[in-house]
Amino acid sequence: MVIDFHTHTYPDKIAKSTIDFLVQKGGIKNHREGTLASLVESMHRSGVDYSVSLPVVTKPSQTATVNRISAELNGKDGVFFSGGIHPDTENIEETLDFIKNAGLHGIKIHPDYQGVYFDDERYIRILIGCAERGLYVTTHAGMDIGFPEDTHCTVDMIVRVLDELGPIMDDKLILAHMGSFDKPLEVLEKIAGRKVYLDTAVMLDRFPEECTALIKKHGSDRVLFATDSPWADQAHYVEVLRSLDLTDEEKENILHKNAERILGI
Repeated sequence: MVIDFHTHTYPDKIAKSTIDFLVQKGGIKNHREGTLASLVESMHRSGVDYSVSLPVVTKPSQTATVNRISAELNGKDGVFFSGGIHPDTENIEETLDFIKNAGLHGIKIHPDYQGVYFDDERYIRILIGCAERGLYVTTHAGMDIGFPEDTHCTVDMIVRVLDELGPIMDDKLILAHMGSFDKPLEVLEKIAGRKVYLDTAVMLDRFPEECTALIKKHGSDRVLFATDSPWADQAHYVEVLRSLDLTDEEKENILHKNAERILGI
């Protein structure tokens, strides 16, 4: 089994314009059209059994709509949806209650696109609220190519948050891009071994040696296979993960066992 824990989909009516905007802003190439249907087609072609779609709420007014749509689509065609929240959302507690009661596994936050630093008290409140409800939090970590001038979730910020919250966040925080999109060696030094999950999105072929070392030190039981589709090709990353110098048990943990535990599959 293969579970891709980090993908993005956009409503059909805005998918093309959203993709075009992000391609221009980040200077990157999309591998799929960004619709739910295109993700499902990619899964079938790539041998991916399930995917997790992570919405990014870029302004507070989007929060309710994003979570309603995520709840409606969750689990259909093999795609599980995360909830979303903006740190300036007024009804934080009610929103987290809705996400929990809707059966979503957790939320996605993106400090760069939300314009708030990860160790800000607004995020701390959200992290605590999620932990109290048993919800997972996936955060973009490290530099974002659309905002190269200012990283809103650095390794040091993550360490400060983990130190502040202590065991309350144990195994409830998922750091995208192996903990830092641009500084995997700093993650190896400062975060590896702590009780957080790392996802592999767009990292395995950029930093194969560093990622392998990070998996060995951190433990394969806290690493999630992820691609960042439509910004990466699912089939390619499945092949890359399987080519790494890891044991069969480590690969199985990463490809599906850890995600099954989180998603309750």
